[in-house]
Amino acid sequence: MASADTLIVNARVLTMDPRNPRAEALALAGERIVGVGSRADVMQMAAPGARVIDAQGNTVMPGMVEAHLHLFSGGFGLRLLQLDGIRGATALRDAVQGYARDNPDEALLICKAADYNLFGENVMTTRQMLDAALPDRPLILVAGDHHTAWANSVALEKAGLMQGRDCPPGNEVVMAADGTAAGELREHAAFDPVMALRSSGGREGLGLAGVEPGAVTAAQRADDEAALLDGLKLCASYGFTSLHNMDGNFYQLELLAALEARGVLLCRTEVPFHLTPSKPLDTLAEASEMHARYRGDRLRSGRVKMFMDGVVDSGTAVLVEDYADQPGWRGDPLHSAERFAAACIDADRRGLQISVHAVGDGAVRRVIDGYQAARDANGARDSRHRIEHIEVLHPDDLARMVDLGLVASMQPPHPPGAMDFPLQPWTAKVGEARWPWSFPVQYLRDAGVPIAFASDWPVSDVNPMRGVKAAVLRRAWKDGHPDHASSLLDTLHGYTAGGAYAGFDEARLGRLAPGMLADVVVMDCDLETTDPEALDRARAAITFCGGQITWEA
Repeated sequence: MASADTLIVNARVLTMDPRNPRAEALALAGERIVGVGSRADVMQMAAPGARVIDAQGNTVMPGMVEAHLHLFSGGFGLRLLQLDGIRGATALRDAVQGYARDNPDEALLICKAADYNLFGENVMTTRQMLDAALPDRPLILVAGDHHTAWANSVALEKAGLMQGRDCPPGNEVVMAADGTAAGELREHAAFDPVMALRSSGGREGLGLAGVEPGAVTAAQRADDEAALLDGLKLCASYGFTSLHNMDGNFYQLELLAALEARGVLLCRTEVPFHLTPSKPLDTLAEASEMHARYRGDRLRSGRVKMFMDGVVDSGTAVLVEDYADQPGWRGDPLHSAERFAAACIDADRRGLQISVHAVGDGAVRRVIDGYQAARDANGARDSRHRIEHIEVLHPDDLARMVDLGLVASMQPPHPPGAMDFPLQPWTAKVGEARWPWSFPVQYLRDAGVPIAFASDWPVSDVNPMRGVKAAVLRRAWKDGHPDHASSLLDTLHGYTAGGAYAGFDEARLGRLAPGMLADVVVMDCDLETTDPEALDRARAAITFCGGQITWEA
């Protein structure tokens, strides 16, 4: 009989193992689970001096998988001014001027989580409005979705954007009627020149564009490691044991490897190669090199990330039919059909997984077409290529997802009205006819499409229990429409076993069973008896990653 060094008893264990879905105790030995069952059975496995943890009747489940986040920008963003809940000119002025006083030497004041309706529903934020809050120092407000930003006049002048700039498809410096920049900057090519004004040279977006940072001082490297560690600590405190990063480069992998060498890589972390529209396809050789160098137990690469469109709110998502509020406009794809198909064929041939940001149903369709091209060229394999977000799906494309074995990476906090995002302008832009197929979790689940849940932090709050509440309590926007709500167990599956499957980890993670890695979270309540309205107040009490405690309240 195995000798356990840690026992978790008096628990309501949700194993996510269909052969043994519930238990009352766990036994851990080193980095593995060695026993799952009754308290009496598990206690027989105790080694002398074994630690016994009384779960006090609370939920114990597999360590959670954050299947879509931006770790560095999330960690670094903890230092920046957050505008959650800030609405109106007075509230913005007070927040920004206080932030400016606290950071007198900062060359660019960056504010995160700005609301599209900051100055009122359907009121466009302009540089003049931001000038009223802070006229004399460069200021940029970044939307919660990180696809739109707004800058004041001095920031636009210093960045050379006041007279506009040619941008690649899907990116735009919005111009006012007088021929000057209005203040709204859509997508990264438009607002990156402003972000570069920062004293750090724009390091808060490290890795988002998938390029290497160039010369880095020892102080900058130490600061970058600290930002990543801040993000890891926060994730571990919520019960996460695995992270699927959605941006990256060799430099990020080097930083994470340094944290691993120090023994503080608190979550298993996977970093992709980011193929941006500006990169030649032959740079996919770098993705293979990243995969060859980093394929360890805690840190690895082996996936290619791309963007096919932007977001609905700024009109940069790609739709099959016209925007409801803008006849004649469907959005511009970020990759041509030919380039994208070629990229998918090459990445798939290299044995790499692919994940693509696709919000609109037109973008989703083009991604599916690319995945089909890869199968036609290379043959069928267990690729588990992913579509990230799927905010709108055309009904004709559901069966194609099933046929290709695709994974749906969904974010329960994202549907407007479910958590922090307002109904407008999203619902008006998409239009009522497309609402039933918006964030279509239940249609995907019923069809058998594997689903992984995540937050897209820092676009949404990384707290998974807020996401769980959003998924369970989701409501339809119109009577008679599907609500696409999830049961509690389906939701927890999406955050555990679903995420493990999306990362090819189902043989070692996502279930509590003998032989599996001891990635376990002990919650501070019984989630099944908690009022759904209070699920967002649940928190991890203890997090184990590979049998090591990475968080203890």
